[in-house]
Amino acid sequence: MKGRPPHRGSGAKRGPSGFAPRAGTGPRTSAKDAAQRAARNRGEDAAERSPWDDGAASESAPRPNRVPEAAAPKSDAPRARAKSPSDKPRAAKPSFAKPSLAKPDPAKAPPAEAPVGPTRREQRAAASATLASGVQTLTVDPDEAGMRIDRFLGARFPQLPFTRVQSIVRKGELRVDGKRAKPNDRLEPGSSVRVPPLKLDQPTERPRSAAKIDGDAEFLRSLILYEDADMMILNKPFGLAVQGGSGTVRHVDGLLEALTGPDGQRPRLVHRLDKDTAGCLIVAKTRLAASTLAKSFRSRAARKIYWALVAGVPRTRQGRVSTYLVKDEPTDADARMRVAKHGDDGASHALTYYATVDQAAQKLAWLSLKPVTGRTHQLRAHAAHIGHPIVGDPKYFDVENWELPGGIQNRLHLLARRIVIPHPRTGQPVDVSAPLPPHMAQSWNLLGFDAARYDPIVEAPEA
Repeated sequence: MKGRPPHRGSGAKRGPSGFAPRAGTGPRTSAKDAAQRAARNRGEDAAERSPWDDGAASESAPRPNRVPEAAAPKSDAPRARAKSPSDKPRAAKPSFAKPSLAKPDPAKAPPAEAPVGPTRREQRAAASATLASGVQTLTVDPDEAGMRIDRFLGARFPQLPFTRVQSIVRKGELRVDGKRAKPNDRLEPGSSVRVPPLKLDQPTERPRSAAKIDGDAEFLRSLILYEDADMMILNKPFGLAVQGGSGTVRHVDGLLEALTGPDGQRPRLVHRLDKDTAGCLIVAKTRLAASTLAKSFRSRAARKIYWALVAGVPRTRQGRVSTYLVKDEPTDADARMRVAKHGDDGASHALTYYATVDQAAQKLAWLSLKPVTGRTHQLRAHAAHIGHPIVGDPKYFDVENWELPGGIQNRLHLLARRIVIPHPRTGQPVDVSAPLPPHMAQSWNLLGFDAARYDPIVEAPEA
């Protein structure tokens, strides 16, 4: 529409007090003007009914739309005509003096508390609780990059047995970015891991006493051979499992819960040792350290030396064992390994160097072993493969008509003697050695072996 619109009040009759002249520009009215006119019509002081006050002074006054007409003061303006049945009811005028509409004073507002997120322990508990409810989709964090898929699930769901984790992956029930994954596949940061619904028996919550936690923490500290802010190396004793399994209640992974820090950071296993193998076991204190140390093992930057007492004396005092190993029972995580051919289903290459340090006639020999690869039961299977199984090995010792010499215990004589690994933060080598466990120390004393003797395996190749 062209031209200026006609003045809104040009045809209206003026009351006794008349209408105030309006400016031709700018807004016709405002919320404040409306509030002041409403207050004048009620005969109140507009200044006292300011809609932008804090409402404290007006709380005791009756609300305008609830004031009876008899109590309302009369004004000089003529009253409106009486309502007829055909008139539409008028909407109640809004009360601008309600405290809920007042603007809060930022200076008086209480400081907002920062939201406190769940701790890592609470996150793990929540993840474990929802594991049996249905399908989950997990996102790989940056500090979990490079982890094996089975280790990733074991870290996220500590209540799930490791054998069950491997079964899930092997059957193709788990998907990574929509594709089937293998247990030894490595994860990339940001990857999506789909976990299938599982039916698990709900574990009975047994509250751990403070004395129990303190006892576990004190026991672990007694095993420490090396410790700093990023990692520690434990002297794992004979007979203590590293991880839980069927019928295994007490293990290193469970005991590490006692060393959880105030921020929820829980020490993590970096590698494994067999239950009956004693010696150096590396534990990371942070997830970043765990990822870095795991990469050192995968790249074979970690150097390991084992000591063993074997039956007989190898004809070749220093040698190399290179075979392919495969499990007799693929579904059993602790199954016996057997030598296989290249190309056999599930077969993996295994390489070990060995050196004879000392011997007791032709009956027993002290071997020093350097594994290049890290297969399950690799040293035990290789020792049996060359005809000199490790003394006390319940799986691989099969020498006929062989009697255990008197005074020597029928326990696995295998020690993770020494490990050298780059520090996860500085990159400098960390070199730690473990002492002989009690049953091996007894055998060394009976046979006259000197544990301080030079170990020729250090000169063996690294690949």
